[in-house]
Amino acid sequence: MNRRHWLRRAGLLTAGAAATTAGWAQPGKPAASSRSLTVAQLVDFSEAQQDVSKDFLIGSRAAWQDINSRGGIRGRPVAHLALETDGTAASVRSALNEALANPSCLVLSGSVGDLLASQVAALSRQDGLNIAHAAPWLQNSSLEVDGKTFPIFAARQEQIAHALKNLSVMGVKVLGAVYASAREHAAYHLEVERIAASMQLQLQSFQGTGDVRLLGQKLTTGTPSVLLFVGGTPELAQFTQGLEKQARQRYIVALADVNLQTLLQMGAARNTPIIATQPVPMVNAALPVVRQYRETLARLFDEPPTPLSLAGFIAARYTFEVLGGIDAPLSRQSVLAGFQQRTSLNLGGFHIAFDARHRSGTYVTQSMMTLDGRLIG
Repeated sequence: MNRRHWLRRAGLLTAGAAATTAGWAQPGKPAASSRSLTVAQLVDFSEAQQDVSKDFLIGSRAAWQDINSRGGIRGRPVAHLALETDGTAASVRSALNEALANPSCLVLSGSVGDLLASQVAALSRQDGLNIAHAAPWLQNSSLEVDGKTFPIFAARQEQIAHALKNLSVMGVKVLGAVYASAREHAAYHLEVERIAASMQLQLQSFQGTGDVRLLGQKLTTGTPSVLLFVGGTPELAQFTQGLEKQARQRYIVALADVNLQTLLQMGAARNTPIIATQPVPMVNAALPVVRQYRETLARLFDEPPTPLSLAGFIAARYTFEVLGGIDAPLSRQSVLAGFQQRTSLNLGGFHIAFDARHRSGTYVTQSMMTLDGRLIG
């Protein structure tokens, strides 16, 4: 049973099944005292994004629970308001309005996934919202970042460049782009085409129209040996299964929305090396922030460490550090001003330093799933 079906059967994808004691799905308003400060997190639980959102939200919730156990911010507890959406524009707008209507809500933190984060950033700019949008899971490298959005994770361009740089010894000149569905193609093909052109790569595109296994089976000997996969973990598992009978060796480059550990559990083909990028340290790294994440996760949740939940943890910790460093009384205006200083931070070995594009996303690592099913990196 794949992870999405398991989540659905377990009832974890509906607001009615939210369990605060389970610690990750807490839609609606949390219990908040008059002294509490509210941090809102918009989360996309649509079919295409729920794998990403669940892990990211677990990491954020772990961080905020740990922060509250240590006194919150200046002795005041932080109410972590997780607002579920179905990814549609109307749902995102409704969740955003709910956050804005909460007078104690100071900041939007860790919006996830990419399409939702892009929508929130666009609405903030369009409507002139006076609230900081901190550490969104903003993979879109084409989106112009304004003065109210503060991305700290590397976007697709940096991820693709990192992966292909390490494949350059193979003399890669032509790249295949595989889109899991029409939705991914519509959302991302222009960005991928721009990135390929900037790297002087020829690009061949392939689009799934249902069962992605069929797309894998239809590839010919003329298909590029290196394929960039744009889609989620279950779709990538299906695609690699479709590649099993292909005679030509291929390498798949997957981006940060794919979890290799889950891919192994879902029975992905063992004869196709898969390289997955991630804009956070390895989850087994010795960096202080990663050690803190592993300890907190083990103490609070029955969940294995993953890059996505580490990203959610880092997003919350970044938000906390900026809030804690603001000298003025905390309000939306003072918090936005505090983030707009774009102060460089070292979060236990994860460095945040914004560039002229208002982004701080240059850190990329990668893992590789080898032919014998081992994870390296």
